[in-house]
Amino acid sequence: MKAILTLVAALALLAGSAQASPQAKKTLVAAKSRYGTVLFDGKGRALYGFTRDKRGKPSTCYGACAAAWPVYYKPSTIRAGKGVDPHLIGTVKRKNGRRQITYGGWPLYYYVGDTGPGVISCQNVREFGGLWLVVSPSGRLVR
Repeated sequence: MKAILTLVAALALLAGSAQASPQAKKTLVAAKSRYGTVLFDGKGRALYGFTRDKRGKPSTCYGACAAAWPVYYKPSTIRAGKGVDPHLIGTVKRKNGRRQITYGGWPLYYYVGDTGPGVISCQNVREFGGLWLVVSPSGRLVR
């Protein structure tokens, strides 16, 4: 009987933590930065758009470009955080078949040189044939 109670308690604990975890992890959040309120992933890493991309179209960033500007791939579930319009979140399919998160139609990327949460170190920089810009909660690229 004691073993059954222990098992039931363990299962209840696991169920509780499984339910709390997805709610805590957001796909996109809006937060203040020196460029105004912009988008970050659920871990606080800045997200960028690329002016060479076309809104609503697959990314143009591959090879060396994608090494410097890693793609923000779609997690299993998309959750909008505070200040983010869920209607502006979408995806586009990359050549490898994986889905890249978009916001306001812009494919989203990280910058490899951003060293941690809240860091924006490559705003308004021209590389790989276009400008790299952080994204506002309205879906516009910030200049």
